[in-house]
Amino acid sequence: MPESRPIHRVLVIAYYFPPLGLSGVQRTLKFVKYLPAHGWEPTVLTVEDRGYFAKDEEMLRELDGLPVTILRTPSLDPLHFFRRKGTVRMPSARSLNILGKLSQSIFIPDNKIGWKKHAVEEAMKHLEAHPVDAIYATAPPYTDFLIGLEIKHRTGLPLIVDYRDAWLENPLHFYLTPLHKALHHRLEQRVLRHADQIISINRPIKERILQGSRFLSHNDVTIISQGYDQADFEGVQSQRRRDGRLRILYAGTFYYNRNPRAFFTALRSLADSAPDIARSLDVHIVGSKRDEDVALMRELQLEEMVTMHGYLPHRETIAQLVDADVLWMVIGHGKGEDMMSTGKLYEYLGARKPVLACVPDGAARQVLEKGGAAFFADPDSAEDIAVQIRTLFALHKNDRLPAPSYEYVSQFDRRVLTGRLASLFATALEPGPPVTRVRTRAAGHPDEDTSHTPISPDAS
Repeated sequence: MPESRPIHRVLVIAYYFPPLGLSGVQRTLKFVKYLPAHGWEPTVLTVEDRGYFAKDEEMLRELDGLPVTILRTPSLDPLHFFRRKGTVRMPSARSLNILGKLSQSIFIPDNKIGWKKHAVEEAMKHLEAHPVDAIYATAPPYTDFLIGLEIKHRTGLPLIVDYRDAWLENPLHFYLTPLHKALHHRLEQRVLRHADQIISINRPIKERILQGSRFLSHNDVTIISQGYDQADFEGVQSQRRRDGRLRILYAGTFYYNRNPRAFFTALRSLADSAPDIARSLDVHIVGSKRDEDVALMRELQLEEMVTMHGYLPHRETIAQLVDADVLWMVIGHGKGEDMMSTGKLYEYLGARKPVLACVPDGAARQVLEKGGAAFFADPDSAEDIAVQIRTLFALHKNDRLPAPSYEYVSQFDRRVLTGRLASLFATALEPGPPVTRVRTRAAGHPDEDTSHTPISPDAS
């Protein structure tokens, strides 16, 4: 018989939630999926369906039969105007950069702030009839944190905040003036003073939080990493290919300074210098297509070597991972990139395949190094990448491609990670004085506090 657990309820605040797709929804979806097994029934507060770069209706089916409530509210934000369009075409990198800077110059903390009023009103109405024991907010968007803080102030419930990316030091953030940055700083400090639990996905983000908030101690921020869901891989069989080609797969979206230019250039170099190897390469890219990436592939005449699938439902993406021989990931050089440990990295580990890792020093590289099956190349060096492809091809030819150990990978199973999250929820319910972090200006930091109540040990 399964272990009997007391039932608690948690309000989960997440703008990004299925049927919206892309990697930002996976962490929240899987926590919601596995929390009931740990004695917590989630109520998800999210937005009404709207146009987005990717949609995946199948992911919602993972919650069928589970004690999960989903509240969907209107939101006055840019995606509202695409609510009748379904999937929206991914803009070019240049357009995305311009639109991002314009948006961040107008909206603080982000362009989802128009959701706050609707979300708080719907939550308060729901909680009158269906009380919960705790509030969990995940960001970005950082509006989610502000919604959680407002509900905490109105109800007195404990608030747990989950940083999927850094806030103030986020490399994708643009601050038009020092005032813009100061306003972000003030909002973040307000959230951190009142949060009962603070979570980050990796150590570099945790360090950024602590460096910017000297009223916090090391134990006030707990690391719960990104992960993979073993259930996604169960029953997925690898196709037995007999063509002898080395299949390399990239799963994800190109954006910011993550692009395929150096990798495609390496493929072109191999096609010119080692045509026998090039003819034995079978490269697949799964994710939202950008016109500029398709144009680059055609410019370099890689059509016979590279297949660009576009966005696929998550289940189909998992099948692609299982069928690949090598998984490729790229994180470009740039400020703050040491904090990036993307969700797909952990699904790559879950697939237990070698990884061609075009990444700088940082969190992602550290995780892959410990896995013992990564081949590293400078993300901007086509020459480095070509060398590693040659190495991988030789190993594949001799059936010697490595894989990370099950013991190492299993610590990132979503079920394990959700257990740790449930433990933090339980800690937030323990009797004790409320979290109070008194503002002081004595330390030379006008918006920081010096006293705090310890929250929880860092389980990392």
